[in-house]
Amino acid sequence: MTFFVSFAADILVAVLLVATIASSVRLSQRISKLKADEAALRTTIGDLVVASATAERAIAGLRVTLDECDRTLAERLGTAERYSTDLAAHVAAGESVIARIAAIVGQARPPAVPVTPAPVAAAPRSVSTETAGGNGERVGAALAAAQALSERALDRLRAKAA
Repeated sequence: MTFFVSFAADILVAVLLVATIASSVRLSQRISKLKADEAALRTTIGDLVVASATAERAIAGLRVTLDECDRTLAERLGTAERYSTDLAAHVAAGESVIARIAAIVGQARPPAVPVTPAPVAAAPRSVSTETAGGNGERVGAALAAAQALSERALDRLRAKAA
């Protein structure tokens, strides 16, 4: 019986050795795969480091460009504000000139005497009150003042000719 027990023990040790060898082979294959994955992971990490360095340089460049754009925009806004102020002053001066011309024409008009003016070819109007927008009244007043001045000049010429 001792023979059977020792034989059974040897068979059990052999089976356990085969199982150990099989699991060792499987573990060896897994370790090989892990090492291959580790190499790929190291390559990926290296690529990520390079990409992050490139991104940091690009962000720094974008910040410089943003600062330059901000500076340029501030300069242009300042220039636009100066032009706006100058334009408002010119518009106010123009309105005062138109008001003075209208006052002069109003005072210089002779009393209502029916005068038949000689036929004069109408000059083409370059600005119409419809296209002048909000300045239609001012343009109309200036146009009326100019027309009154031309009528007075025609009257003077007729008086000298007669």
